[in-house]
Amino acid sequence: MTKDDRFIVGLDVGTTETRALICEVATDGHLEVAGFGHAESKGLRQGVVVKLDEAVQSIKKALEEAELMAGVQAESVYVSLGGKQIKSMNSQGSIAVLGRNREITREDIRRVLEAAQAVALPSDREITHVLRQQFVVDEQDGIDDPLGMLGVRLEVSVHIITSPVTAAQNVVTAANRSGAFVKGTVLQSLAAAEATLAHDEKELGVALVAMGSGTTDLAIFLHGSVWHTSVVPIGGEHITSDLAVGLRTPIPEAERLKQEQGCAMTLLVTEDREVEVSGVGSRRTRTVPRKLLCDIVQPRVEEILSHVRDEIRNTGLEKQLGSGVVITGGNSKLHGMVELAEQILNLPVRQGVPEGLNGLSATVNNPSLATTVGLIRYGNRIRMAKQAGGRHASGLMERAVERLKIIFQ
Repeated sequence: MTKDDRFIVGLDVGTTETRALICEVATDGHLEVAGFGHAESKGLRQGVVVKLDEAVQSIKKALEEAELMAGVQAESVYVSLGGKQIKSMNSQGSIAVLGRNREITREDIRRVLEAAQAVALPSDREITHVLRQQFVVDEQDGIDDPLGMLGVRLEVSVHIITSPVTAAQNVVTAANRSGAFVKGTVLQSLAAAEATLAHDEKELGVALVAMGSGTTDLAIFLHGSVWHTSVVPIGGEHITSDLAVGLRTPIPEAERLKQEQGCAMTLLVTEDREVEVSGVGSRRTRTVPRKLLCDIVQPRVEEILSHVRDEIRNTGLEKQLGSGVVITGGNSKLHGMVELAEQILNLPVRQGVPEGLNGLSATVNNPSLATTVGLIRYGNRIRMAKQAGGRHASGLMERAVERLKIIFQ
């Protein structure tokens, strides 16, 4: 196993914080946390790079901290991709099977996927993900892998995710300039889903809501595949800003109050407790009722969840979400968030905590690290797929050699 296969690095470039996670692939295949680093994000707005040099410095700092803890250098990384400019669509493609005996080959699968991707895009956008939903062979649908099947016509349904060319390139450029080679980019909501959703939930139907600082991302899964993704351009930083204005306090103090004293549902605040609030500039510290904080937080959270509800309803898939909704991300930790989400979305809701990594559980078992952990699990899945492909190719070669030996004998 090469060093590149032995260590997997995830880099989540968020609106307010950049996180780097290094994991080692153990001999038994399990993922062990080796190092973690984070830094305040600078040069980004709602997940988009606006000042390249500052973004590079944030990435460098997070990676160096993770490398110091792990004792290894992060040579290649998987980077998260987000921002309100992300758009998606569902598409279909179909071809005639031309192979001998009408047996579907890998070439047929490649051709039908290419046909599904033949969609008109503006010159300033590019495809970042093509996610298979299902194959159809001669009107028989619900097929996951048609390889080797017999048929005359092959069809495929896919979910296509696009982003502005410059937005994706700027994130990659920032990571490359920090000294790490970008091995792949992953949409933030897909990475978060990789870390928090169970296979059964994806099969039964589930909506993942990743509540970040700059945006709130939505991904809907059905029959194990992605059927819808979208981005709501409102996030936790808007809640923080509301608190800063409403309480006349600096942004860092408002963020602290949100995390320590905030509540998404005022009805859950029963105690008549006072909290200290720092003033702006030289103004003195004062005390306010905790209920006042919640009165400021709740309307903004209701707005975010209302947008999510409308997005789900517009897809027409609301009745098919048998597993309900999973909310994750740093702002999902607000007290009362699950209760308010169930009330507004009218669906069962649970909080998604990242799973699948060993070691430093207190650090990684945190909803705010769902995307970062998901990048690691995504990278590991790619690694395993390549190994399986290598074993398959090796097996074919061995069988070919054996057949040649028999012929010559």
